[in-house]
Amino acid sequence: MIDRARQEGGLSAEGVSHRFGDRLVLDGVSLAAAPGELVCLVGPSGCGKTTLLRIAAGLEDIQAGEVRAAGRVVARPGADLPAEQRGIGFVFQDYALFPHLDVAANVGFGLAGADGARRARRVADTLAQVGMQDNARAFPHELSGGQQQRVALARALAPEPRVLLLDEPFSGLDVRLRERIRDDTLHVLKESGAATVMVTHDPEEAMFMADRLVVLDSGRVEQAGTPDEVYSRPASAFVAGFFGQANELGGAVASGGVDTPFGRVAAPGLRDGTRARVLIRPEGLRLRDAGDDPRCPAKVIAARLLGRSSWIHLCLGRDAMPGEGDAQHGHFHARMPGRFLPPEGTVLAVELDQAQAFVFPAPGTT
Repeated sequence: MIDRARQEGGLSAEGVSHRFGDRLVLDGVSLAAAPGELVCLVGPSGCGKTTLLRIAAGLEDIQAGEVRAAGRVVARPGADLPAEQRGIGFVFQDYALFPHLDVAANVGFGLAGADGARRARRVADTLAQVGMQDNARAFPHELSGGQQQRVALARALAPEPRVLLLDEPFSGLDVRLRERIRDDTLHVLKESGAATVMVTHDPEEAMFMADRLVVLDSGRVEQAGTPDEVYSRPASAFVAGFFGQANELGGAVASGGVDTPFGRVAAPGLRDGTRARVLIRPEGLRLRDAGDDPRCPAKVIAARLLGRSSWIHLCLGRDAMPGEGDAQHGHFHARMPGRFLPPEGTVLAVELDQAQAFVFPAPGTT
């Protein structure tokens, strides 16, 4: 992918490391985005996402590694190209609009070298692209958060950059507005054809936006791939757990698998006797009426409707008392589609979806 980004004029970062004092915030990170591709850089707060973006944009001097954009080296130790010469658009988390300039002037700021007529046309075209053509004479303080985000995107797109970087562009928006704005933004980005890298800490947002994901933890790439690859075949317990809460059990590998109360889970690549950590996503526990079925009965502690799905708290065993969550009965969570609200104390049968269960070596296991 890095070779493709180099050849086609996208963005590539190779072996980028960075320290703030004694703290290593990036440790040999590599990633690439080809023209027209949207790569989401995800991970918990403090894992190095924004630092990598700032290095690529020229807002932070590179210490080790190399960054290429649009077919040329823009950063290597001792040879950092100024940000304004990199041809990279940047949308900041707080949008960073100039408060004393109206919308049209904000969008036209990066077009200072263009003649008046071309600049006016490009500003009008870009504002129309993001649906803000009727607000050209408004000032930032007169706009909603969603409108400011659109203006910031238009300003980044106006010079027609071949590379675009977005740092948590939707974090300041309320939930309903965020869903609509990010859908509109995705279409605008795809239409632009720019190689785009977007930082987010929201796994659902990343899955919605990305062609490919790069998952960072403690300054290192844990896994990179399509959303389906990363979600369906996580490379580590960290990656599996990043995409939502998981039920966790322990055990030992025997005959290529680990036995759990919900059934046997395959443990490919792990030797028999290895101490293992089993993660089962809540949607991997399917619930139905227990009847006389002796297999894995569970009692409902609580059930909550979340809108598109229902969240069920369970303890194992027909004789478990509602509310129990000790070592004997456990406390597990299941997610069922739609409205599924069994009363407290209901006994249900649990079936395991093997595709939503993953086995990794226990911490400290070599």
